Amino acid sequence: MRIAIVCPYSCTMPGGVQSQVLGLARALRSRGDDVAVLAPAEGTGMTGRLEAAALDGAVFIKVGDGTAVSVNGSRAPVSPWPATMWRTVSALHDFAPEVVHVHEPFVPGPSLAAVVTGPRPIVGTFHRSGADLAYRAYGHVVGAWSRRLDAAFAVSEEASATAQACVGRLSSRVGIIPNGVEVQRFASVDPWPTSAPTIAFVGRHEARKGLGVLLDAFGLLPESTHLWVLGDGPETERLRGRFGSDSRIEWLGSVDDDERAARLAGADVFVAPSLGGESFGVVLLEAMAAGTAVVASDLPGYQLAAGRAARFVPVGDRVALAEAVSAVLLDDAEREALRDRGRQRASEFDMRAIAELYRDTYIRLGRTARSG
Repeated sequence: MRIAIVCPYSCTMPGGVQSQVLGLARALRSRGDDVAVLAPAEGTGMTGRLEAAALDGAVFIKVGDGTAVSVNGSRAPVSPWPATMWRTVSALHDFAPEVVHVHEPFVPGPSLAAVVTGPRPIVGTFHRSGADLAYRAYGHVVGAWSRRLDAAFAVSEEASATAQACVGRLSSRVGIIPNGVEVQRFASVDPWPTSAPTIAFVGRHEARKGLGVLLDAFGLLPESTHLWVLGDGPETERLRGRFGSDSRIEWLGSVDDDERAARLAGADVFVAPSLGGESFGVVLLEAMAAGTAVVASDLPGYQLAAGRAARFVPVGDRVALAEAVSAVLLDDAEREALRDRGRQRASEFDMRAIAELYRDTYIRLGRTARSG
């Protein structure tokens, strides 16, 4: 099948939506489909800095440069410019897909352009959890274009509720297909070597991700414990100013996908201390697929992703977080039980199975379009 996948966020920057887009493209390509990803990217040339190997044979088409803007308590690298939208529509018509799959359909830039003027049939996937007044107002302005979505999905019930609250015309026809994880990519990686009990954090350094809570909790843990902090963001400088003197903390910044997977596999515990705004929690599944025990904030999106395979703590409670992490580090039996349950849980969200769910819809819509 010939499938175009449209992402509103720069695919050369780390992010949950981007990881889902690239993972889905790889899964579809592995089964023989002809796949193109259209998205912003940093750097020069048609693919920016995205390596061809990152897509395992799928085509990447750069449609613009990403610019960071505040979205849902985060900074998202979007490209909302008219030139980007024009290039998106032009590239779609040149590629001539049998179906167009648009992630976050109403984000200005490539996604909105694909929905408004791209070729049909169009499948939309909503990721966002939580709707402020501005998003609701914007959704009702662009919601009229929802009629061009031939199928709509959300990655969770929370994301579905957000989509329906902001775009009322979607009510009663939003299916649920959860995010996926490329299990084999994480399960087969060689663990990063460690010399002490090690905790890993992966995420953007912004308030809602809760890194500050984890760093406060880390001060309550035994001196032998180490912490890997992956990622960066607007909070990095402030947090390093407060905690940078602790030699047990390694500030690793943004790392490539291979090192990220190896660090997850090498850690004894992965901690997700987010304060809110999480519609699912793919990174929990990635850690589980890598064979790492998970401790996470008790958020609905994280509960949905992890089920019984993680140890949950009250949101923002540094003492409870420290106690939970310490207990998992010290109790070999619990840690192994979490690892076993985590591997099983991750297998339930294998990206190959998620790709098949979407592909069933692609085929149905393609048949309807041809018969019409």
